[in-house]
Amino acid sequence: MNITTTSKLTKKYQATIPEPVRRLLNLAAGDAIAFDIENNDVHVRKARAVDFAFAQSLEGTLTEWSSAEDEEAYREL
Repeated sequence: MNITTTSKLTKKYQATIPEPVRRLLNLAAGDAIAFDIENNDVHVRKARAVDFAFAQSLEGTLTEWSSAEDEEAYREL
């Protein structure tokens, strides 16, 4: 079965996860989601512990974007 569902972005680029997607991924309020990007396709899935471990392993390598000026520039994203 194929279903297409949509959601509208807010001014802060936030979107509501449609109910059929929440149900399929077994999402609850507060859960994290992961976006897998491959070529021009984006896949959404429920984030796993390994996703957080990977992100944490990169934190120390991204210091070039951690200035007060960067925080100001990207605050609305």
